[in-house]
This record gives sequence, structure tokens and C-alpha cells, in this order.
Amino acid sequence: MAAGTPPLPNVSISLGGTPTNTQLTTTLTILIVITVLSLAPAILVLMTSFTRIVVVFALLRSAMGTQQSPPNQILIGLALFMTFFIMQPTFTSAYNNAVKPYMSGKIGYQQAIKDGIQPFREFMYAEIIRHKNGDAIKIFTQYRKMETPKKLSDIPTSVLIPAFVISELKIAFKIGVLLYIPFILIDMVTASILLAMGMIMIPPVMVSLPFKLLLFVLVNGWDLVVTGLLNSF
Repeated sequence: MAAGTPPLPNVSISLGGTPTNTQLTTTLTILIVITVLSLAPAILVLMTSFTRIVVVFALLRSAMGTQQSPPNQILIGLALFMTFFIMQPTFTSAYNNAVKPYMSGKIGYQQAIKDGIQPFREFMYAEIIRHKNGDAIKIFTQYRKMETPKKLSDIPTSVLIPAFVISELKIAFKIGVLLYIPFILIDMVTASILLAMGMIMIPPVMVSLPFKLLLFVLVNGWDLVVTGLLNSF
């Protein structure tokens, strides 16, 4: 027997209607969610500990001279998980103070955004003050011709975020200098030995690389680097 014709869905389009308040609220909510999702990578990179961690890992790999080992995927993945570990209290505070009340309808989206960004502001300001990088804030306040802020509430978020990024880069480069020193010494000793032996055609980096890896393994280098990064927050 022939199969019956499947029913087709009905599609209707109405024009000229006036949207209700509920429809407008739903539309605005969707737009806000899409905006937050599009800005999530920038928020994760610029307002958390990710910047310092990933820059230190990149400098460590460059100091060892291992080129693309470990791969970028591994370093970025480790930096992300360390970021989630370090920022967990901040994420929890933002969820309890902003996301959860907003989802239950206790506060509006404006108050939710204000309460949600406050834990990140406190984290960024605490890191700037702890590492004595307050000059980064002055760079942007002087450009705006603002008075020197004395407390967190006086600093706009548009000033705090770039100041925090500059502070994180300063700290990461300071850690990178400490990481470079032992590996530079190995390169210098290796180059001197090869030059004394007359082996000029052999690249010193090729000979010093196994000794760098051996030194890094003997001192539990990854444990020291990760412990130092965790203690720097």
C-alpha cells in the first residue's frame, strides 16, 4: 500500500503588529546574552589570571629553546585550567551575587551586570596594588585628566582593565627574566666549550638543549613554575 503523505507544518507571518513588553524583554535578554558570549574570550583573557600564566609559559618555552614543544594547545589548555582554579572564588562570587539573583528575577540586568563585574574589579585592583603597579592606573587617569583615585570605587572599569593588563605583563616579564638566567648560563658555558675545542660549525643551541632539559627535569621545573605562578596571585 502506498504510504500516506506526511503532514506539513503551518508557517504564518504577521506584519504590522505592535510588540508587547514581554516580547521586548525577551529580545533584549537574547541580545544581552549574545553580547556577553561574544565578549567572553576577551573577558577571560583580560580580566583574569590567564594573561600572566600564558605569557610566562611562552617565555619559558622560548628560554629553553624547544621551539614548538610543548605545543600551543597544551600550554593554552593548562593556562585555562589554572585560570579556572585561581579564579574560582571570583567566578563563584559573580554567580551568587549577579547571575543567580537575575535568573530568579530578583534584580534587573543592569544591576546584574554591575554586581557581576564587581568581583573581577576587586581581583584586578588587588593584584595591581599587591605588586605595586599603581602607575599603570595613573597612565590612563592622567590621559583622561582625572584626579588620582584613592580607592576602587573611584576607578572606572574602562581604566581598570587596561591598567590590569599592563600590570600583568610587567609581572610576567619579571618572572621571565628569572626563568632565562639559568638557561642563558648553560648556553654561555656550552658556547665557550665549543669555541675552545674549535667546533665552530656546531650550533651551541643544539648542544645545550639536552642539558637544559636535563636541568629542568632534575629540579622539577614544571612544579616550580606552576607553584611560583600560583603563589604570585
